[in-house]
Amino acid sequence: MLFHKFQALGNDFLIVRELELRAVTDDFEAFSKQICDRHFGAGADGVELLLNAPRVAGADFEVRLFNADGGETPISGNGTRCVAAYLYLIEKWSEDEVRIATGAGIKTLRPVGGDGLVFEAEMGAPRFSSEEIPVALPARLDRVIRQRLDVGGQNVEFTATSMGNPHCSIFVSEFESVDWRALGSKIETHAAFPERTNVEFVRVIDRDKIEVRFWERGVGETLASGTGACGAALAAMINELTARKIKVITAAGELLVEWRDDGVVAQTGEARVVYRGEWLAT
Repeated sequence: MLFHKFQALGNDFLIVRELELRAVTDDFEAFSKQICDRHFGAGADGVELLLNAPRVAGADFEVRLFNADGGETPISGNGTRCVAAYLYLIEKWSEDEVRIATGAGIKTLRPVGGDGLVFEAEMGAPRFSSEEIPVALPARLDRVIRQRLDVGGQNVEFTATSMGNPHCSIFVSEFESVDWRALGSKIETHAAFPERTNVEFVRVIDRDKIEVRFWERGVGETLASGTGACGAALAAMINELTARKIKVITAAGELLVEWRDDGVVAQTGEARVVYRGEWLAT
């Protein structure tokens, strides 16, 4: 089975065509867990499965995303950008934009500048209400801003958003001041988040820039996250800590996130090919 590995700011994905994978197995969950293992597999944060044909009207392509733990999840911003890079570089897609259907709707990506590996992605409109995220609170909220959460006896303040997947953002003055990996792990599976959650730890630098560390649902610590960068940026914006167009600094580089006046979140960042391989294990 042929596969390609791409990475976007160190967030790495294995891109596989459905026809190729079905020749090996129909158990996509177990296969994703096996191939994503960094010791016994190819190693990745997830598998982006390109379907044989899009099932959604208006889409050029459709993907299903499986995390490293084997669980299926609606979307990864970095992963979708990797898929776009694959389509342009490997399958020679030549249009000015590509519309990719995900579990969180159709995302439109356009190559911008450079060598064609930098994309502007329309990530869609964010969701803010507690039931849409979802997050379980004593009462419904239109926006989940600076709510309190008891995490194993530790009282944490968080802001929650959704980009088609749930995000819990926690503001910190310095990353060293909190054991964010341990805290992220506990919050991911907290009862307040019935579908689990991605967790972002956000340091606001100024009105135009934030720095973020990521704990991803079903993956753990990652160097970057596309939807996580959007979630963190939106949390900063609705708390009136930043402007609506900001740089998001990750451990592996920068993304540009803009919450446009039409309500759509646009994100600009790169994606690059790492290697292609043939899966030989049975």
